[in-house]
Amino acid sequence: GWNFFAPWAAWDPHKVVALNNVDLTVASGEYLMITGANGSGKSSLLNIIAGSIRPDTGSVHVGEQDITRWAEHERGRLIARVFQKPDTGTVPDLTVLENFRLASLRTKHKTLRTGITPAFRQRVRDVLTPLGMGLENKITQAAGTLSGGQRQALTLAMAVMDDASLLLMDE
Repeated sequence: GWNFFAPWAAWDPHKVVALNNVDLTVASGEYLMITGANGSGKSSLLNIIAGSIRPDTGSVHVGEQDITRWAEHERGRLIARVFQKPDTGTVPDLTVLENFRLASLRTKHKTLRTGITPAFRQRVRDVLTPLGMGLENKITQAAGTLSGGQRQALTLAMAVMDDASLLLMDE
């Protein structure tokens, strides 16, 4: 599970308070859907959990691990994310296979041996085939040539291909 707590900071007339006194715990295996009006802080909450925004106060934990001071790329070992816009989660000039390779490095130690092997190609095909979109036949195609829906499916498949402790999905 993970826990997020951010007590209210001192009032400042020039500061926008996106989240105020949030205390949220989600147990392992549970899911949570947050709804609200535009500007209510939903994306801000996801950005704080993911590390895109640093909270002024409070802490973020994944399991027993305090990740509050971890950089966003360090949190990628524990947190997978699907963005609202399909093009945010992929690199358009890279092939589908190269995008998967980049995503798989999120949870691995980086070495010179982290290339695209026949086993990795098959693993990507195995992840894409159940989607029923024919993406397993487009792994050498640039991701930017796919439709928005195909890119969104690709982003979701990349997010869940490796074990993550937490999956964040924005709309």
